[in-house]
Amino acid sequence: MTAGELSEDLWRDLTPQVLGAVVRRYGDFGIAEDAVQEALLAAATQWPEQGLPDNPKAWLITVASRRFVDQRRSDQARDRREVEAARKAPADEFVTAEPDPKAGARDDTLTLLLLCCHPALTPPSQIALTLRAVGGLTTAQIARAFLLPESTLAQRISRAKASIRQAGAGFQLPPESERPERMHSVLRVLYLIFNEGYTATAGPELHDVELTREAIRLTRQARDLLPRDGEVAGLLALMLLTDARRPARTRPDGGLVPLAEQDRSRWDRRLIDEGVELISDTLTWAPLGPYQLQAAIAAVHDESASADTDWRQILQLYDQLSAIAPGPIVVLNRAVAVAEVEGPHAALTLVDRLDLGRYYLFHAIRADFLQRLGRLQEAALACDAAIARCDNAAEREFLRRRRAAIVRA
Repeated sequence: MTAGELSEDLWRDLTPQVLGAVVRRYGDFGIAEDAVQEALLAAATQWPEQGLPDNPKAWLITVASRRFVDQRRSDQARDRREVEAARKAPADEFVTAEPDPKAGARDDTLTLLLLCCHPALTPPSQIALTLRAVGGLTTAQIARAFLLPESTLAQRISRAKASIRQAGAGFQLPPESERPERMHSVLRVLYLIFNEGYTATAGPELHDVELTREAIRLTRQARDLLPRDGEVAGLLALMLLTDARRPARTRPDGGLVPLAEQDRSRWDRRLIDEGVELISDTLTWAPLGPYQLQAAIAAVHDESASADTDWRQILQLYDQLSAIAPGPIVVLNRAVAVAEVEGPHAALTLVDRLDLGRYYLFHAIRADFLQRLGRLQEAALACDAAIARCDNAAEREFLRRRRAAIVRA
């Protein structure tokens, strides 16, 4: 393996391990995260010229530790005894010995995920910090994915670290009583990252493959850490089954292809098989949860050889989802299945009760029901409302084509 190949992997695999080691030793997440980023930058510039060190992880920990101490001294944030003790540590302390196996990367990754999803942070800050600290993405990469100026994203990350410091959060797993809620936040953040990659909120491209891959990678890590958590497994299965359709979602020009019109031979069978096997196994032993039900719905879609989908089974699954995780978005998605089973009139009746006027897909789905009912003028107006609220160029162009077809009908 070359230095270039390893440096690409370390952004993903070594970052949480190195950051965990430094935070565990010095206790300040904010300074430690900056120090690790500097160490990664040093590796990216030095390793291609000087060759790989014998122990890349230990090299990074050593360099990050020195950066931490230098920063701590320059800020005069800690007393001199701690600084001096760190500076007197042997230069090869981490290079000559493997890190303590009791403080391995597995625990560090879970601890970092929970810390980055601390309740003191807003969801956008949780996402940014997770991608930076656990995913190893640079500030520029995250900013590009969310169409934000790099300076804005950097300020968001800086405020997030300050919020963690002010909350007094230490580098340790939260009490058992708090872990379910904190893991709920972790899964929500991973799901949001995936969704942003699968259908970008704004911008010219429908997908951001880097984000979807990173969300899947981090969720795989979460499952490795919590193999008997049904919702972690459910979320991973949902991501795999959804991402399997990505190759068929766009035309050569980047235009959106709806599910019913996709060439299913282009779906990734490897991901479908993995996702179906995972969710099928999980449903046999885990308490039923929302991510598992959504994965089961995705599996029904993906196992259909043609557009002749088993909509009755999907509707039954949505009925279960509505019972355990009720909400307007669930009702909206369930209405799509109702339209296939009971007809567009019953589905429109459900949708028109929802207060989702600001959501573009609400109007897009209404437009489809109205078109199927022959109410073409209303359908065109619903398309207009969807277009006005949609910020993704590929989806907006698809809606314009739909509107044009309605007008021509």
